[in-house]
Amino acid sequence: MTSRRQFLVRGAAASVAAFTPNVLLAAIQKHTPPAPDLSSWNSVRAQFDLAPDWIHLSTFFISSHPKPVRDAIAAYRKAIDANPYLEVDRRWFSEPPNNLQFKVRGDLAQYLGGKPDEIALTNSTTQGLGLVYNGLPLEPGDEVLTTAHDHYAQHESIRFACEKSKARSRRIVLYEDPARATADDMVRRLHEALRPETRVLGLTWVHSCTGVRIPVRAIADMLAEANRTRGEAERVRMVLDGAHALGAVDDAVAAVGCDFLCAGTHKWMFGPRGTGIVWARAAEWARLRPTIPTFASFPAWDAWMEGKPPIQPVTAFDHSPGGFHAFEHEWAIGAAFQFHQQMGRARVAARIAELNERCKRSLAALPKVRVITPLDPKLSAGIVCFEVTGVSADDVGKKLVARKIVAGASPYLPSYPRYSPGVMNTAEEVDTAVAAVGEIARA
Repeated sequence: MTSRRQFLVRGAAASVAAFTPNVLLAAIQKHTPPAPDLSSWNSVRAQFDLAPDWIHLSTFFISSHPKPVRDAIAAYRKAIDANPYLEVDRRWFSEPPNNLQFKVRGDLAQYLGGKPDEIALTNSTTQGLGLVYNGLPLEPGDEVLTTAHDHYAQHESIRFACEKSKARSRRIVLYEDPARATADDMVRRLHEALRPETRVLGLTWVHSCTGVRIPVRAIADMLAEANRTRGEAERVRMVLDGAHALGAVDDAVAAVGCDFLCAGTHKWMFGPRGTGIVWARAAEWARLRPTIPTFASFPAWDAWMEGKPPIQPVTAFDHSPGGFHAFEHEWAIGAAFQFHQQMGRARVAARIAELNERCKRSLAALPKVRVITPLDPKLSAGIVCFEVTGVSADDVGKKLVARKIVAGASPYLPSYPRYSPGVMNTAEEVDTAVAAVGEIARA
């Protein structure tokens, strides 16, 4: 029986032998400029095509594409527009190194600290969470433990999964006052909340509601100890929303101790809009039931072609949603991760910490302003939440926009104004943004 790969190679070679994968890849590379010099923060800032008369402090929402990412998207789009069938067909289904699904995973693995076959490609954090929770082998009576601080996408993904499986979910509070949160207390509360029926712990690495960064490694160590007396089927798995940590903290995802990490790449990673990842070890992928048919697994496709049962075990490729995507965006994810590799993860994290420390300390010194996010850099990352006495979060946001400062209000109750200084910002911009809050507080 002809496999998917054999079918493609024979059919394409017979009709369009001149358009080899290497020729097409060379055409793409021809339209991709060399990597820029990123040795200074001014040169990094110059890569972003942001409106220069605005101060942009909203990376918590969506990011501007830096030039290498824009160039990669444009190059792939140009190649697809010139020869859509050949470019997509060959790049999607050919063997490595010409298969761009495999190449992208290789680029990501270097940054994540894992392996290419541990990564599923998605379109967002939300899609990743939905795929993971829907695929977990939950049973009636099982429990998913989460917190009151997690995002709508995590809570709803848990709800859908529990309704389907007849499992239960429960939320706990990790801190009453985020500004006074401590790592030890958060770990203690989670440990005390575990029950014999707890099977999943759903957490968010950096809370977009408060800016609190939870101690993931310490929580993972606590879970490992709790799991020591549990059988494999009863072990508590950690599902981590990493949307506001990936690209903002100096931690390799594969080393923090979670079982699954879901993140969009269009925030702090500056990846193409509509792209995301899920990372997990091979053994964890094998436990999940796929939700959406994949086009990324040759064994799955070949088994279908031959009328055979799906090949086991299930892998990350089986969990990457198939269908036709915005390929120029999906393939350009690698350019964003290469951009970060060139800047240096530790250097980026230090710069974000420096600017956010400046922001928090300066805001805290203002009358009628209270900083919600912990001042401790180990318990925060790139988001600074605050409140202005007597002024609602929405009104603060409107007054800042009137001053050409892009911030935003967190979509939670209570809602707080928030800034997110990043590598595209300067210290002077942070000072101007803080001074604007002072003017609002005094008005």
